Amino acid sequence: MIDIELLKYPIGKFQKPEHLSEKSLVEAITYLRMFPKYLGETVNGFSETKLNTPYRPGGWTVRQVIHHLSDSHMNALIRFKLALTEQNPTIKPYDEASWAKLADYSLPMDISLRLIEGIHEKWAFVLEAMTSTDFEKTYYHPETKASASLSEVTLMYHWHSMHHLAHIQHLILRENW
Repeated sequence: MIDIELLKYPIGKFQKPEHLSEKSLVEAITYLRMFPKYLGETVNGFSETKLNTPYRPGGWTVRQVIHHLSDSHMNALIRFKLALTEQNPTIKPYDEASWAKLADYSLPMDISLRLIEGIHEKWAFVLEAMTSTDFEKTYYHPETKASASLSEVTLMYHWHSMHHLAHIQHLILRENW
């Protein structure tokens, strides 16, 4: 019997660390810079059948996960820039599940892989230029009704990247691809 919770959260749920260290930020930024390479190597050569396979029962297909990553990380970069240039701006939430049903999620995955590559190059450049004061800047998320610091959000997107890559990697292992 497959544990659905493990399929949903193969690396566990994001846990906000009690203490945010410079070391954890450097590790997160390094991973975010390298993430497009890790993702591309993982899905390189996937057939249409594999791309259209859900990573878990009732879950998104690999193609949808990749398109979600480009949308999510595009939003993240914009949110970072808002927080860096405004005082605790309120960000715009979006319905990820509804976005995954839009027509562009049927496009070839290479389109989103290229977007992810560009977004992450730009995002990592911004992150590497940020000061400790910049990482203390915040934005307000109306769904959680809380402000989040850019240091916390950096770690969250590090987790988010690893989380979705693990979805695909675990599928590869389960299906013996």
